[in-house]
Amino acid sequence: MGQTTSSPTHTANSSSSASCPVDHSAFAKHPPTPLTVPPSCPVDHTSIETRVRSSTAASGCPVDHASFSKSSSSEALDPRNHLPVLTQERVPTQTIDLPTERTASSIPRDAAGNWEYPSPQQFYNALVRKGWETPEGEIETMVQIHNFLNEKAWEEVHKWETQVNKDEKFQLVSLKGRPGELSPKARFWLVVGWLLPDRFNNEPPFDRHDWIVRRPSTGEQVRYVIDYYGAPPLPDGSPVFSLDVRPALDSFGSISMRIRAATRTAWENVAQDARHG
Repeated sequence: MGQTTSSPTHTANSSSSASCPVDHSAFAKHPPTPLTVPPSCPVDHTSIETRVRSSTAASGCPVDHASFSKSSSSEALDPRNHLPVLTQERVPTQTIDLPTERTASSIPRDAAGNWEYPSPQQFYNALVRKGWETPEGEIETMVQIHNFLNEKAWEEVHKWETQVNKDEKFQLVSLKGRPGELSPKARFWLVVGWLLPDRFNNEPPFDRHDWIVRRPSTGEQVRYVIDYYGAPPLPDGSPVFSLDVRPALDSFGSISMRIRAATRTAWENVAQDARHG
C-alpha cells in the first residue's frame, strides 16, 4: 500500500523531533502517483534533488539515524528516534541565520502530544555533522520536503491502521533510520528489476525507516517498514519520490493485513480488466 504525491515544494510516495519518519506498488519504470513541486516554485528543486539522491543513495536520510546511533557512548541518545539532541547553535562557518523554530507534525507521539520536526538550524547542523556540503539558502526548502515526506508516510500508515480499527488513536512511539539495509521486499524487486530492466525499476531505495506504531486500546505495537525511492523527474524538472509503506511481516496480525491488501488489489485489478475487456 503506497502512493506518490507532491509537496508544496517537492514530491514523494507512500515512509519527530529531528527525525525523518517516503508507491512503489507497481514497481514499474515510473512509479504510480508522483509527488511533485508546483512549476511556479522559484527554488531549483532539480539541483536539490540531485544532491539529495546522490548522497542518500549511499547514506540515507540527511538526518543520519544510523551514524548517530554509533555516536560516542558518552552522548545520550533518545531511544524514541535513536538521535542525540540536535543543537540549535549556529555553525562557525555559517554565513546566514537559519530559523530555530520547530514545526509540530500531525503524527501523535503519545497521549500528551505530537512529534516535532527539526528546525532548519538543527537540520543544517545534522548535515554539517555528517559532512554534507549543502547551500545554506536551500535548507528551509529541504526541511519542507523532509516534513512533507513524513506526513505522507504517516498518511499511508493511517490507511493500514484504519483497516484494523478506524476509531483507534494510534501513535508513532519510536522510529529508526536504516540506510543501506535493504528490506526483503526491496531486495526482491531489485532482483526482478535486474532480470527485467525494461519492465521494472532496477534502482534500490535510497533510504529505509522502521516505525513502531502503538495501538493504545490494546497496547499492541506494530512495526512498519518504509522504503524511499527516487523516480524520474517530471518534464518541468520537478523531482519525484516514491514511498512503499507496509507493516513488517513479523506478526500474524501484520501478515493478515498484507494478505488482505494483496487480495483486495488482485480483485480490483480483475474487476478493472473485466470493465475494459
